[in-house]
Amino acid sequence: MLVIAGFLVVILSVLGGYLLEGGSFLVLMQWVEFIIIGGAAGGALLISAPPKLLKKILNRTLLVFKKNGTTKETYLGLLKMMYELFVLSQKEGVLALESHIEHPADSALFKKYPEFLLQHHLLAFFTDTVRLVLMGSVSPHEIEALMDTDIETQQQEGSKPGMILQKIGDSMPGLGIVAAVLGIVITMQAIGGPAEEVGKKVAAALVGTFLGILLSYGFIQPLATNLDLMHEDEARMLEVMKAALVAFSKGFNPMVAVEFGRRSIFEDSRPTFQEMEQGLKGPKT
Repeated sequence: MLVIAGFLVVILSVLGGYLLEGGSFLVLMQWVEFIIIGGAAGGALLISAPPKLLKKILNRTLLVFKKNGTTKETYLGLLKMMYELFVLSQKEGVLALESHIEHPADSALFKKYPEFLLQHHLLAFFTDTVRLVLMGSVSPHEIEALMDTDIETQQQEGSKPGMILQKIGDSMPGLGIVAAVLGIVITMQAIGGPAEEVGKKVAAALVGTFLGILLSYGFIQPLATNLDLMHEDEARMLEVMKAALVAFSKGFNPMVAVEFGRRSIFEDSRPTFQEMEQGLKGPKT
């Protein structure tokens, strides 16, 4: 919702200020300029990214309008899910985890955390690592090294949508100049005509530059930044899981294991130990 609110603030501020200065809204309705800039940007995006990445850019962009970032409650849910799994292992042995790990969508434990189930890459990271712990033939040090490799791979892959969108945003002012130059070419052809007609064509050409700059700095680049921040939030969740899973593989008790995870959370979203303890065990009587 904040993204939509931000878009509205940009539009109302720019157009509102323009109208207050006596500008005519109809002058900005140069649909040909929209076609030139939008079409060129869309074509550049098709040239820049393969189909799989285009699909990912679309999905991530749509997700921006639904999510408001990773909150303290999100991390508390993640810690509680891991705690319950670790407690189950402590009480019934690691083999009791096998049915949950192999079929997480059917697991009564995972079903209590639908938000986590929907994030398939996080779920795969967690279940694949627990599966290694169940095998028992991989040392905690080797598990940690493997998780580091996995996190690095996901970071490189996850940064691509924001990077591509950032490049398209960087190109928008240039595409606006292209549209403006074409408008000036048309203006020069009509230079012998009435001054009023020439003025309209110059105004139309300048709208191209205006649109390119506005779309770049007001919309596309902020959207790319939001994608990058969303990716960083997800990377942090991987680090939280890694810290807790390494402690679990070393045999620490469940509360200590999730405390390792809690300490990996950034300060602005990190629950206190008391908040975590109350969330895991319920309020003290």
